[in-house]
Amino acid sequence: MRTALLFLLLAPLSAAGQLLPLMPWPAHVETTEGRLAFSAPLEARVEGPTSARLDAAMARWNARLADKAGPVAWAGGRGSTPLLIAFGSVGDLRDPAVDASYGLVIDPSGITVQAPTDIGVLHALATVYQCLQNDAQGWGFPALRITDRPRFTWRGLLIDPCRHFMPRDMVLRQLDGMELVKMNVLHLHLTEDQGFRIESKLFPELHEKGGNGQYFTQADIRVILREADLRGIRVVPEFDLPGHTTSWFLSHPELASAPGPYLPETRYGVMDPAFDPTNEATYALLDPFLGEMAALFPDPYMHIGGDENNGKHWDADPAIQAFMQKHGLPDNHALQAYFNQRLYAILKKHGKRMIGWDEIGDVPAGSVHALPADITIQSWRGKEGLVKAARAGTDAILSNGWYIDLCQSTAYHYLNDPLPADSPLRAEERGHVLGGEATMWAELVDARNVDTRIWPRTAAIAERLWSPATVNDVPDMYRRLDAVSALLEAVGMQHKSAQRQLLRNIAQSDDIVPLQKLVDVLQPVQGYKRHQLAVHTTHTPLTGLADAAVPDPPAARHLAGLIDALVQERTTANLLVLRLALEQATPDAADLPCCSEVATVRLSLVRAALEAADALLRPHAMTPGACARHQQTLDQAQGPFQGCQFADLGAFQRLFAAACGTGP
Repeated sequence: MRTALLFLLLAPLSAAGQLLPLMPWPAHVETTEGRLAFSAPLEARVEGPTSARLDAAMARWNARLADKAGPVAWAGGRGSTPLLIAFGSVGDLRDPAVDASYGLVIDPSGITVQAPTDIGVLHALATVYQCLQNDAQGWGFPALRITDRPRFTWRGLLIDPCRHFMPRDMVLRQLDGMELVKMNVLHLHLTEDQGFRIESKLFPELHEKGGNGQYFTQADIRVILREADLRGIRVVPEFDLPGHTTSWFLSHPELASAPGPYLPETRYGVMDPAFDPTNEATYALLDPFLGEMAALFPDPYMHIGGDENNGKHWDADPAIQAFMQKHGLPDNHALQAYFNQRLYAILKKHGKRMIGWDEIGDVPAGSVHALPADITIQSWRGKEGLVKAARAGTDAILSNGWYIDLCQSTAYHYLNDPLPADSPLRAEERGHVLGGEATMWAELVDARNVDTRIWPRTAAIAERLWSPATVNDVPDMYRRLDAVSALLEAVGMQHKSAQRQLLRNIAQSDDIVPLQKLVDVLQPVQGYKRHQLAVHTTHTPLTGLADAAVPDPPAARHLAGLIDALVQERTTANLLVLRLALEQATPDAADLPCCSEVATVRLSLVRAALEAADALLRPHAMTPGACARHQQTLDQAQGPFQGCQFADLGAFQRLFAAACGTGP
């Protein structure tokens, strides 16, 4: 039966509520008196239509709650925990704006969830799981009231199975992490220079020759689609065109803009091969192929890529140049726009909306070569593309600032807002900003360590896309992120276990304690610097120190916090806490033959830091000679070391500046 939905207007978050480890943070939270003791399972009474999605979710979350609380939750014959669920309809994921809001009330008598759709109920259950806590009274839930809805409708994660193949189980695993943090779009980048990763029954030569034996069968895709739908997650496929297409030409060189021959691509970067947009045979293949994919993927969107086509092969082909002159196409931007217009018509024919990287919007609005306004732009080169699209009445999503393969800090990603307070967009234009995606490009990851790059940082991106813009306190984000990281591991993410496996391989031993201490304060170099340090290909082993180190490691963040606390409040207590932490976190270089250089530098840095810390409690700054020595130590610690850098080096710099009288 259907029930009317009551959403309470809640007071601002109370001080007690701020201690809840929720991520994303709800739109409104109010803690109330009391708690609800937990006894497994949740016994649900549902008022609403039949929903296979909800049935599967109840089984999934009940199992997770029982695992989290352990056998004690079943002890004593206390019975179950009552849960009332009331929702209006089964959400249609083909509608990207499907209502995902929910209301949640927990009091000593039970749990009540109200939502317009079962999608909202799924989000409420994820919140319930995050609320379960263990205290002096045992496992239970705090009494609270929540009303919640997403700020943006597009909260995505891109997975790249092309540079390094990501098998079906890896993709399925990510769906559980996405569900926990309320992400709702899985973007699969399925074709690339390095691989063609999806089975085509119409053109099997594409995956047979371009996939190196590693591709998703259509049966694999149907499993991914089913499991994604059960978690309220859409799946958007991408076929990158006209560039990034070497893998197509292993079987169809006649469609390329240069004669070839074409071999499997193992290098990374912007390659020259591109489809010949003047050849009608190009569209004779793309039309039925994209139609086949349109029938396989139910989402209304299909991504055509469109990025980084350098046009070199177009420039070098006399027939292409003659075509451009005949049809009044002044440059390669116009030629690619012509190609995109042909693709637009094909997608329209097959019932799909076009989305592409921001290059597809490079043609000025109003030009005969411009695409219609009902496309969607994915802005990766900067926010300018997003602003330009929204001003032209075109929908856009943001990925610039969320390239998680670049190993930048969680705080950097967290403060990257598609619609910041100073956005130049007018109110009516802001509605065209749908949200954004974290992008996990796979040049420097494989299926073994990819989770260490996705999680837990992507949870902070999920919060930016879900929570109100005013939820932006970085220290509180980190407090909650550490708790959510453990929950992500509990639902199957491998960001912690994958690192331990790599460390055992590096150490060639089960005793990884010394190496773990070192890696805990290291992070991979950021941005594109690792590519600048060494040439990588698809055959480069990803089993080194930089592959085991994680971006923004919590242990280094903790040490940096202790250093900053001493700089700000120079007390004996703070000094003793810092000294103990540094001594416990610093391995002996003799225990690390694999990494003796970086371990020795770390030891020198810590010794200098302890001397500087002692000096902070003395009435006079350190001597110029000591400061010069410490500067040399800092210079040496800049690295990089085997593709890594010290994640807490900035805090050491602040400590030395304070001790030498050159800082605050």
